[in-house]
Amino acid sequence: MRISTQNSEEPKELWLYIVIPVLCISIAELLIFSGRMEAAIWVHAGILITLSFSSIFIKDLEINKIHHALMLLPVLRLINLSIPIFFTNILYTFICVYGLLAIPVAIIIIHQWDSFTEIGITEKHFLTYMIISVPLGFLLGLGEYLIIQPEYLIPDLTFGNIFKLTIIMVFFVGLVEELIFRSILQTRLEKSMNVQEALIIISLLFGLMHSGYGNFNEILYTTFVGLIMGIIFYKTKSLPFVVAIHGFVNVFLFGILPYYLIR
Repeated sequence: MRISTQNSEEPKELWLYIVIPVLCISIAELLIFSGRMEAAIWVHAGILITLSFSSIFIKDLEINKIHHALMLLPVLRLINLSIPIFFTNILYTFICVYGLLAIPVAIIIIHQWDSFTEIGITEKHFLTYMIISVPLGFLLGLGEYLIIQPEYLIPDLTFGNIFKLTIIMVFFVGLVEELIFRSILQTRLEKSMNVQEALIIISLLFGLMHSGYGNFNEILYTTFVGLIMGIIFYKTKSLPFVVAIHGFVNVFLFGILPYYLIR
């Protein structure tokens, strides 16, 4: 099936307003990849400030909405890099990071969309998607594990620890990241450009936002995963489906696979 173009007559200038902040975010993430954290923080802070004030000088409503959506990426990174560590177990820091990030995400959703269905919040095929998300999460998580081989985030594989990990990875990490990348950014860009172009941009950003591992293969792999998730979201328009896949990728990656493959 051919993916359609929703807006074929957008002015070429729109590309500049999208590509320039995307390139700046990419540069900031590459600075993190190279270990230059302080420089990356300054670049991300500059991007955030610039996009915040863009609506003063740019009167195009669609561009303003895109910039507001893109602001979520420097916000995500700045919170992630600067939040104090309140807990000895790093797992609980995800609650702090993504709990705070949920606030601007909710504000953008409320102000930019009239229908939750438009951003994939639907019960359509819910049970089927939940069942399929587990093996998909395993396969994608296994591929990522073979690249970065992270330490486990839970002390053992008891039901309580797996349940706690699942709640955090699905309802905090998976939900908030998929709201940002798929529901907000992908849906917004699909309204302004060719769908294939939107998928490529979002996939690249998704991959680059994993630069903190300092592993180029991880960036390539998560870019590929981002493309798969983007296509799934475009075809199904189901946020619960991609959230569940994302969450289970992390459950297998940080919880189950390290116990069985690292020993």
